[in-house]
Parts: sequence; structure tokens; C-alpha cells
Amino acid sequence: MTILSTLWYFLVFLLIAGYFVLDGFDLGAGTLYPFVAKNEREQAIVRRALGPVWDGNEVWLLTAGGALFAAFPDAYATTFSGFYLAIMLVLFALIVRAVSFEFWAADSKWRPVWNVCFFLGSLLPALLFGVAAGNVVAGIPMDMAGNYAGVPLLGLITPFTLLTGVLGLSMFIAAGACWLSLKAPLNSELRTRVQAIRMPAQVVSIVLFVLLTICVLTGFGSVNTPPEHLAALQWILAALFLVGVIASLVIGRKDASSTKGDLWAFLTQSSAALFLVFLGAASLFPVLVNASADSVGAAITIMSAGSSELSLFCMTVILCIGLPLVLVYHVIIYRTFRGRVSEADIG
Repeated sequence: MTILSTLWYFLVFLLIAGYFVLDGFDLGAGTLYPFVAKNEREQAIVRRALGPVWDGNEVWLLTAGGALFAAFPDAYATTFSGFYLAIMLVLFALIVRAVSFEFWAADSKWRPVWNVCFFLGSLLPALLFGVAAGNVVAGIPMDMAGNYAGVPLLGLITPFTLLTGVLGLSMFIAAGACWLSLKAPLNSELRTRVQAIRMPAQVVSIVLFVLLTICVLTGFGSVNTPPEHLAALQWILAALFLVGVIASLVIGRKDASSTKGDLWAFLTQSSAALFLVFLGAASLFPVLVNASADSVGAAITIMSAGSSELSLFCMTVILCIGLPLVLVYHVIIYRTFRGRVSEADIG
């Protein structure tokens, strides 16, 4: 295990965390779409709240996949081949979602169809990403070559992975509710409906997180024993996650009538999502993909799956150039389209 391989282990999780935060509220808002937007005007507000940022948010998923492929090719091969059907479902859903964005405004006759596509294209990825994360933590059956040896798709669905999937979905919904509350007109019925959903989603996230913690501590959900020196970090990250969600919940209730309250509720909810991803990284380290109890092959670690030092060094140089540019792009986009959606925007 080298410094560069360890660095890239956490950088991959950093990219995943970026996607979990940015496209998390995006997918969450799409999942809420049919329940909070009751007419075409409100539907236009939701779409306008996401329209300028959704495609840039998805770049983080592509970057995370590319980084995993370049830094840890064996882990990439196992996960992407083992989760092939699930990944194709996610990609198909994201494509349908993107198409619905463009076609909704262009063809009013088909708007009911595009509304359904937008909802399903948001719901499926929001749920399946959590299921995939649960499989990585709990472990998957592999042969001696590290190939997935379980039943395609159905073999990935267990009570534990369903629990992680629903946790991810609830976090996305809470983030989406925070974002829509921040972007919807201040005294609109849309904002009132969104705020009514935000708190229950956050409470569900806390309950599911506690249940998952109990599962992991009792050995139900994971066969991996993380290093002892990371135990304190895990508890700190778990506490910070709970603090983030609870802070967002409290701020959202206490200061529900102001833009400042909506902003801080969104930021604290987003910080909780970051802490959750890094809790997963600290809990797994140095494992990339766990092996289940019935697996013939061993778990895939950064020692067994890492690329050469030269490859990791070149990737680090590229990251130092590319990541600041991506961050500058996001700052410009979010500053340009800051503020609540107005009548002029949807017009």
C-alpha cells in the first residue's frame, strides 16, 4: 500500500461524495416531482430549479467511474461486470430523464408521458445507487479471479442492501426537498408542500441510519473488520452525519419562512451526505469491494487492485489541473442562477 494508492482511494470516494451531494438533490427533486408539482406552472418551476445544473452535476458520476477504472481497474471490472444489469437500468433511467427534460417544453401533448419518465428516471438511480453501495459494504460472491459469481441483479438484493437503498433514497428526497424549498417562490403552495415532506424524509434517514449501524455492529451487514485506528474516525463521522441531518431539520422548522433558513437547511443536509460517504470510506478502508461469506475469492483491496505508481502519479497531475476547473465551473453556474425561480424564468 503506497501513499498514492491510499490518496486515490479517498479521492474516488470524494468524487462519489460530490455526486451524492450535487446530483443527490437533483434526483431527489425529480422523485418528489409528481407529489409536489400539481399543475404545469409548478412543474415548470421544479424543472427550472434543476435545468441549469443537472447535467453538470452528473459529470461527477462519470469522473468517479473513470477514476475507479484508472486507479483500481480490478475493482472497476468486478463491480461494473457484477452490477451490469443494475448499471444498465441506471444509465437507461438517466437517459430517459435527460430526454424528458428536453421534450417536456417542446411537446405539450406528451407532457404526461415525459412527467412519468422524469419521475422514474429520478427514482430508479436514487434507489439503486444505495443498493449498490450496500453490496460493496456487505460483500459479494467472487471467484478466484475476482469475478462476480452471484445471480445477476436478483443476487444483489438482500434485506441489508434494500435498507441501504432506502437510506440513500431518503437522503436524496430530503436534499431535493431542501433545494426546492430554496428555489420555489417564497409564499407559494409548492414550497409549502416541499417543506411538509422535508422533515419526514430527514427523520426516516436518521432511523434508517441507526438501523444500519446496528446491523453493521452486530455483523449482519458486513464481513469486513476495519483497522482499529480508524474506529474513532468512524464514530466521529457518524456523529457528524447525525448532527448535519438534525441541524437541517431544526433550521428548516425554526426558520421556515426565510431564504436564509432554506439555504442553511440545504447546506447542513448536504454536509450530512458528505459525512455519510466518508463514513463508508473509513469503514471499508483499505477494502474496495468486500467478499461475502460464501465467496471463493478474497476481497478486493487497494493493494491488490491498484494501478502502477506512474499511472497514479499522472492521474494526480491531471486531477490538480482538472478539478479546480470543474469547481470554478460549478461556482459560476450556481452564482449565475442563484435565487428563487421567478415568473420571468418560467416564462
